[in-house]
Amino acid sequence: MPAASYPNFAGKHGHEAIFSPAEVVASLTANGPLLAPDAVILTYQPFLLDELRKRGVQPTTGYPGPWRSLWFADGGAPTIAVVGGFGIGAPAAATVLEELIALGAREFISIGAAGCLQPRCCFGDTVVCTGAIRDEGVSHHYAAAEKFAWPSETLTRRLAQTLTVDGTAPQSGLSWTIDAPYRETVAEARSYQAEGVVCVEMEAAALFTVGRYRGVDAAAAFVISDQLLAEDRWTHAFGTRTLRQASIRLLDAALHTLSGQQSHTR
Repeated sequence: MPAASYPNFAGKHGHEAIFSPAEVVASLTANGPLLAPDAVILTYQPFLLDELRKRGVQPTTGYPGPWRSLWFADGGAPTIAVVGGFGIGAPAAATVLEELIALGAREFISIGAAGCLQPRCCFGDTVVCTGAIRDEGVSHHYAAAEKFAWPSETLTRRLAQTLTVDGTAPQSGLSWTIDAPYRETVAEARSYQAEGVVCVEMEAAALFTVGRYRGVDAAAAFVISDQLLAEDRWTHAFGTRTLRQASIRLLDAALHTLSGQQSHTR
């Protein structure tokens, strides 16, 4: 039998898809156009949508499931929206990204939580992702196998600059994107730690790869929510005020990065 490879179908990258995200979006506009943002923030934390609601932002509905709505957080130009409530992980995030690209958006910042591999990290620290290890499945259906996926350099630099002006003092570095959080092993975590990889998360490599495939700009940043290797055990700060405040600051920085405005410390 032939040796296993991934994707399993040899030469897949040279073939057209059966249907496109543009067809899905077009089927939803039969009864009228959908409001299209220029730029979008993807979030995986429900409390950030609650924060927008507290600020008087209400969702605009009628978009594809499972996300179904966009939160238009800026009324100026460019038009900026926030999307959430679609789950976590590379398959969910990449599907939403594809549909938003088909809708017309061209800049994307993914903001979420990540587990840290390096002892210098503290809970609530912000990490701007400069590249992601492709240890998930989605990216391999878009591009031939390579170790890393890369974000938009320009958008990543803008986000880091905004966070710095805001006083956040972000770290920058590589992440490890994996589909299976309950199969992150000590051996591989130690290996990536030795390589200088800063953190582990579930979306960045797929988003970067899809973004490059479709010709749009994608960047990502994370708030450190847990430590994988501290004192040889897993520790976390889930649900704490520290993480909530850091995540809100990251949301504000992403909004101001996409709008071209200076962020303000909250």
